[in-house]
Amino acid sequence: MRAGRAPDATVKKQGCLAFVLHAHLPFVRHPEHEDSLEENWLYEAMTETYIPLLLVMDALVADGIDFRLTFSITPTLVSMLRDEFLQARYLKRLRKLTELAGKEVRRTKEQVEVNALARMYRNRLREVMDAFLLRYERDLVGAFVHLQKLGKLEIIASAATHGYLPLLSTNEASVRAQIRIGIAHYRRTFGKRPSGFWLPECGFSRGIDTILKEEGIRFTILETHGITHARPRPKYGVYAPLYCPSGMAVFGRDPESSRQVWSSVEGYPGDFDYREFYRDIAYDLDLDYIGPYIHSDGIRVDTGFKYFRVTGKTDHKELYVPERAERKAEIHAADFLYRRERQVGHLAPSMDRAPLIVAPYDAELFGHWWFEGPVWLDRVIRRASSPGSSLRLVTPSEYLGKYAVNQIASPAASSWGDKGFHETWHGAGNDWIHRHLDQGGLFMKRLAANHPKAKGPTLRALRQAARELLLAQASDWAFMIHRGTTAAYAVQRTKTHLLRFLRLKEGIEKGVIDEGWLSAVEGRDNIFPEIDYRFFS
Repeated sequence: MRAGRAPDATVKKQGCLAFVLHAHLPFVRHPEHEDSLEENWLYEAMTETYIPLLLVMDALVADGIDFRLTFSITPTLVSMLRDEFLQARYLKRLRKLTELAGKEVRRTKEQVEVNALARMYRNRLREVMDAFLLRYERDLVGAFVHLQKLGKLEIIASAATHGYLPLLSTNEASVRAQIRIGIAHYRRTFGKRPSGFWLPECGFSRGIDTILKEEGIRFTILETHGITHARPRPKYGVYAPLYCPSGMAVFGRDPESSRQVWSSVEGYPGDFDYREFYRDIAYDLDLDYIGPYIHSDGIRVDTGFKYFRVTGKTDHKELYVPERAERKAEIHAADFLYRRERQVGHLAPSMDRAPLIVAPYDAELFGHWWFEGPVWLDRVIRRASSPGSSLRLVTPSEYLGKYAVNQIASPAASSWGDKGFHETWHGAGNDWIHRHLDQGGLFMKRLAANHPKAKGPTLRALRQAARELLLAQASDWAFMIHRGTTAAYAVQRTKTHLLRFLRLKEGIEKGVIDEGWLSAVEGRDNIFPEIDYRFFS
């Protein structure tokens, strides 16, 4: 109950709030390595983000909370979540961490507060394992499908391998292939056509909307200045959608709700009571003890056992206190809703419709980077769904269904990368990638046009060539190089996919295909088994 408000008070819904969570990881699958560092990205996200968020939504459904969320789940992530090989490796990782949890409970038995945290992690891992094996029967994608069928979730499509479309647009065939293959994958996965489409990195440039509209997409979401710099100037800023001249709707990210969650200075995740992400026992404990639970080469990688809180801008860290963190999540949830209600209260009198606040975030923020994020989201949803809230949780499709008439304007080129445009993916250090992607796109277009009805080994080679080019186009590699994080791996992945593509191209053109090598490559890069290479033609 909120202070100063009667328990049965019902407040008129003045505005709408649309949470959009973008769930994405690059395609990382390395059967050639017994212990892959990069596969841990997936396993950590499953344990800390995807399963916790599913459990939150299941609890909301069980409690009769009428909520709405929008999710984009990229084809690369779907493919990994449904890969039996990766599922088996994930389960092996879960069991190792559960073993470590038992050892931690024993090791810390004389340290009362640390022991309580070790027990907390042991219980969480047991809950995650039970959910993965019993509740969801290893099929997390199916759990999201179920929530969409219940009407609580709208899942939107995305590009095949998260290619950064504005920089691929020098070759329209590559943009169309990324979009069409992404939509085809969505239809096979979710059993329906998507209404919305997540632009990788929120990257937009002129003409992308036309292609999306031609493929049946109703809306997408842009960074704030993609809307505010539109021509003519948008009457309602980012608080109502625009229609592009093509007829597709675009929604803009609300900067205030973004800043409160994302900002390293003002954002909630930096609160001193929340768990410290960068202090893991993998780096604190003796190698003899922690060795079996990190990389087999002795490389110290996060275990997820983190016993300290943010504390402050200092190397000295105090112990994490879950009860304090949960109370703070409650306070921050109330603060977030209070600020959104003030926003819509200010906007509503000057608008002819309910103001819409669009709040998009990377899904992996919730639970992985911000441990308390799922709790915070749960509390926000429960408060927003109560009769005392002046906000209504909606999806973009619902809002368009209610407000079908909107201003027509041409959005500005934009992204949510550094400085807001394309520099993150095309700057010093990674600009070399794009001339190779451009050339590869031209080659693939020609191959598809020259072999419209391929069969046998040629068909297999064309399909694999399309896969390799798509994987080389992933925006993740240029981003990693720009950030300097795992840059060597990103360079290696880019070059490997391009070299495989060129070898396949040469074999197709000469009519000499190494089927043994092709089989090995198909086994490694096995995404999109039913790919139609002609999407490039």
